[in-house]
Amino acid sequence: MAAAAAGAATLTAMPAMAADAIKIGNTNPYSGPASAYGQIGRTVEAYFEMINAEGGVNGRQIEFISYDDAYSPPKTVEQVRRLVEQDEVDVLFGTLGTPTNTAIHKYVNAKKVPHLFVATGASKWNDPENFPWTSGWQPNYPTEGAIYAQWILANVENPKIAVLYQNDDYGKDYLHGLKSGLGGRVDEVLIAEAPYEVAQPTVDSEVLNLQASGANVFFIVATPKFAAQAIKKSAEIGWEAERFLNNVSISVGSVLQPAGLEASKGLISAGYLMEADDPQWKDDPALLAWREFMNKWYPDGDQTSSFTVFGYSSAWTMVETLKRAGDDLSRENIMKAASSLEDVAAPLLLPGITLNTSPTDSAPIEAMQLMRFNGESWERFGEVVHAESS
Repeated sequence: MAAAAAGAATLTAMPAMAADAIKIGNTNPYSGPASAYGQIGRTVEAYFEMINAEGGVNGRQIEFISYDDAYSPPKTVEQVRRLVEQDEVDVLFGTLGTPTNTAIHKYVNAKKVPHLFVATGASKWNDPENFPWTSGWQPNYPTEGAIYAQWILANVENPKIAVLYQNDDYGKDYLHGLKSGLGGRVDEVLIAEAPYEVAQPTVDSEVLNLQASGANVFFIVATPKFAAQAIKKSAEIGWEAERFLNNVSISVGSVLQPAGLEASKGLISAGYLMEADDPQWKDDPALLAWREFMNKWYPDGDQTSSFTVFGYSSAWTMVETLKRAGDDLSRENIMKAASSLEDVAAPLLLPGITLNTSPTDSAPIEAMQLMRFNGESWERFGEVVHAESS
C-alpha cells in the first residue's frame, strides 16, 4: 500500500505473491485536503492481509496495490494508468472521491477493467447502460439529500435553508437531491448557497455569509477537513440553526472530535453502517468481530472512525464478490458476480439494509436511517428510508 508522502506513488509491497494472485488496484488520498480518508485504504489493506493469512480467496492470494493520489484528479489519472497498464491489475476497487473517479470513469470503461464499489456516492456510478464496468457501494448523494429535505419540510417550522457545498460533482449531487426533495417549495425554502474549492484553506467566510442570510437550517456538504471547520465555526458564532451533515463526514474521530464534540452536538445526518461508538452495538457479533480485526490487523487504526468501519465492510463486499466469481476470475465474470448480489448481508450494515445489484442497477445500498449526534455518539431515529420512497 502507498500511505506515502505528498502525492508520491511509492508502493509498500505486501509479501511476494504467486503468479496467480488476484491483483486489486486502488487510489486513496493518503495526503492532501482529504487525507482523513486514508484510513479507508489502510483498513482495506489490513483486511486483505487477514484474508491472505486465512488462505486467500478460492485458494488465491490478494495482491493489493494502493497509490496516493492526494485527491487530485490528474494524479488519479496517472496512478490508475499505472495500475492498469504497468501493474496489470485484475480489478480496481474502492477508488476514492467523486472528482477523482470522474477523471478515470471513461478510461477504465474503455479498457474494460472492473471499477468496483467506488468510495463515493455520486449518482453517476449507477449507469450500467453507459458505464457497465463501474459500480458504487454507498448510498448515492441525491437520495441522501432528498431524505434530509423531506425531514426538514415535515419538522422545521418555516424552514429557510442555507447550504455549504464543495464546488464539484460531489457537492452538486447533494444539492440536486436536496432541491428534488423540496419539490415545489425549493424557491421558498432554499435561500442561500455557498460553494467552496478544495484548494482554499478554510470555509469560515462562507459560514459567516450563510448565517447572514437568516437561515434556520444549515446543510454542510463537505469533506472531513472542511466539515470540521464548518461545524466549529457555526458553533462559535452561535448560529441557532438545525444543522445537517452529509454522511461522508460523520466520523467522530476524524471530524467531530477536531470540530469539538460539544460544538457538534445536535447535528443530524443519515447512516447505513453501524457506528463503532454507539452503545447499542457494543455486544453485536459483527461489531465484536470488527474490533477483533482492528486490534490484530490494524492496531494503529482509529476505532472511533466511521472510515475504518467503511473500509472493513466494503472490503468484505469485494472479497464476497470474488468468492462468488469462483475459479473464473476473468474481468467479465467478476463483473457478473458484482452485478448479481441479492439481499447480501454485509457486516456492519444497519438492520434492514442489505446489498442488492442487478445488470440494470449497480448501486448496492439504497437505504439509510436518520441519526442525531448527542455529544458522544450518533443516535438513530425513525425508520430505515429506502431510495424508492425518498
